[in-house]
Amino acid sequence: MLGALSAASATLGHKAAGWVRTMASHQLLVPPPAALRKPLSIPRRLLLGPGPSNLSPRVLAAGGQQMIGHMHKEMFQIMDEIKQGIQYAFQTRNALTLAISSGHCALEAALSNLLEPQDSFLVGVNGIWGQRAQDIGERIGAHVHPMIKDPGSHFTLQEVEEALAQHKPVLLFLTQGESSSGVLQPLDGYGELCHRYRCLLLVDSVASLGGAPVYMDQQGIDVLYSGSQKVLNAPPGTSLISFSDKARNKIYTRKTKPVSFNLDIKWLANFWGCDDKPRKYHHTLPVIGLYSLRESLALLAEQGLENSWRQHQEATAYLHRRLRLGLQLLKDPALRLPTVTTVVAPAGYDWRDIVNYVMDHFNIEITGGLGPSLGKVLRIGLLGCNATRENVDRVIEALREALQHCPRHKL
Repeated sequence: MLGALSAASATLGHKAAGWVRTMASHQLLVPPPAALRKPLSIPRRLLLGPGPSNLSPRVLAAGGQQMIGHMHKEMFQIMDEIKQGIQYAFQTRNALTLAISSGHCALEAALSNLLEPQDSFLVGVNGIWGQRAQDIGERIGAHVHPMIKDPGSHFTLQEVEEALAQHKPVLLFLTQGESSSGVLQPLDGYGELCHRYRCLLLVDSVASLGGAPVYMDQQGIDVLYSGSQKVLNAPPGTSLISFSDKARNKIYTRKTKPVSFNLDIKWLANFWGCDDKPRKYHHTLPVIGLYSLRESLALLAEQGLENSWRQHQEATAYLHRRLRLGLQLLKDPALRLPTVTTVVAPAGYDWRDIVNYVMDHFNIEITGGLGPSLGKVLRIGLLGCNATRENVDRVIEALREALQHCPRHKL
């Protein structure tokens, strides 16, 4: 019997080899990479930059669960729970609330669905995220009107009203948490002001959600979006977004199709069960990433928004007190973002030397500036479970040693 099985296996092996020879019309030019024959090696680092942040243990465990189909009823249940978590985090009752399967796409989804060619679009540009909104708006063909301010500045109600009266936009973009400069943009009154001028308000809360108060419905925000990889301590790759009824009506009555099928909110709304029609396939969801996002939102709900806001305010206030190393904070305390702190790059140092020293000697990530703040600041992030006094003490020790050992250059 064993001999017969062995003979059958040998025959099958010859046939398989024959099939391969038949299929292969060319010789392989690229051999299997030697690097992929080695075990995966990931360093253990404390991520105290502006994001991504370290994953919490529960989120990390969620990412190790087995795959299910993206159209299974159990997946739809997870999606519904994610929607409820976003509604809580945003403080909104909007039915059109969902996650988008790419981290950086929320802004593009908002603009490509709300703006049509020739629409007037007002953009607050006080850092890189306003610059990105301006760029995307121009690509769509909108008439873009940037309000430009230096990094470290914010937009007042008076400035916004003057621009609304002048440009008559259909949409205003503001960044609540400008992570490239560390500014916290006030939001009270801006939604009401926009609606008085028949304008929708779009707010970026990627760096602020969970760390600073935001009340989408009460503040009159029409579109709010955020990301998974900062205070939520989930993997990068998903973003959270919600649309008011006014914004939904703008999308559903537009004259032209959005330029992106992948980001078409009508399709995504159906896929996420935000309308009353049976769900239709749109794309294959990042199932494992959504497990992690669900758990991160569950942790936020269990902690409570107000407790999370307090945790970040207290940890960042402690950081500000400990930063008395000759380092200068960039802005007015009332406008400091409680998740990402910017300090003026120390005179005489190359900021890259400091960042590299902290990484190489302490396994801690901090970063330099981004966009208009590049080369001008260092950025320290206290995000979610990383927002602790212990982590502040660790990064302060690392900075103190870096300033002692990094070379100084003549000015």
